[in-house]
Amino acid sequence: MKLVLKIALLLFSGAIAAEEYPARPITAIIPFSAGSASDVIARLMLQRMETSMGQRFAVTNIPAAGGVSGTLTASKATPDGYTIVMGAAGPTVVNKILNPKLGYDPEKDFDPISLYASLPNVAVVTTRLPINTLMELADYARKNPKTPYGSVGNGSSQHLAGALFEQMVGAQMQHVPYRITSQMQTDMMSGTMPVSFQLLPNVLGNIKAGHLRALAVASKQRLAAIPDVPTSAEAGLAGFESAAWFGFLAPKGTPRGPIDRLNKEIAAAVADPTVRSRFTEFGAEPVTSTPEELGKFISAEVVKWREIITKGGITLD
Repeated sequence: MKLVLKIALLLFSGAIAAEEYPARPITAIIPFSAGSASDVIARLMLQRMETSMGQRFAVTNIPAAGGVSGTLTASKATPDGYTIVMGAAGPTVVNKILNPKLGYDPEKDFDPISLYASLPNVAVVTTRLPINTLMELADYARKNPKTPYGSVGNGSSQHLAGALFEQMVGAQMQHVPYRITSQMQTDMMSGTMPVSFQLLPNVLGNIKAGHLRALAVASKQRLAAIPDVPTSAEAGLAGFESAAWFGFLAPKGTPRGPIDRLNKEIAAAVADPTVRSRFTEFGAEPVTSTPEELGKFISAEVVKWREIITKGGITLD
């Protein structure tokens, strides 16, 4: 009888614990700088989740090493549902391929929670070039070997978008990494840097001001912020798809209860009209997924970009 009573008490206490989650603030690690586009859209969603969950998200920015430092920190956190980390293409896909000493395995050391946003890259050129379409750019790049294109760094989604474009159109372009995005935009407006494949928040102002020309969005859907710019398929290059995507992960071994609750709350936040409107302003596409779908997505991204990186001879140096 005592054994039965103990089992019943354990089951009851477990049910109460599950119902009470979250019982304290949740640490949300963002492995990028405060104020960056990725940081802003994450905070918008987390603020909405604070209201619905009745608990604060303690946002911690750890931006070093291209997102690796923050992701590594999260991988070593206690898997109790009270630490989550923003997963993104760089620290969870590209760096796994480029850095054998990463210190964590994105596919083995985390439990996926949900995707929540995608920021497709946009092919842009200086208005000093007489190029108005994506296929005109492809023709120009083939006829002018070593045409430079700028990005925010080696292994960035912008760099890989350029590499994918080169391989798809049969051109040999020259990648030029910048440490400061604003300098790249200055060079593009002057014509010094003719081409870039950029996340929309980085170039939207200059596109609207007429300083840069957007040729195509590297995604299946047009972006609401620039509705007149065609998708890559509409522009004649189906399959040219590249985006910075964002989701949340938890340290491996996190109980399924917190994972499911967070997944449900992320979906509700992304469905909120105010959140969706703000995402659109930043050129982000609101998306959601099940934990399983996010896990499969990450694995598929590793396969896709490993082929592009290997073929392009891309390194972090």
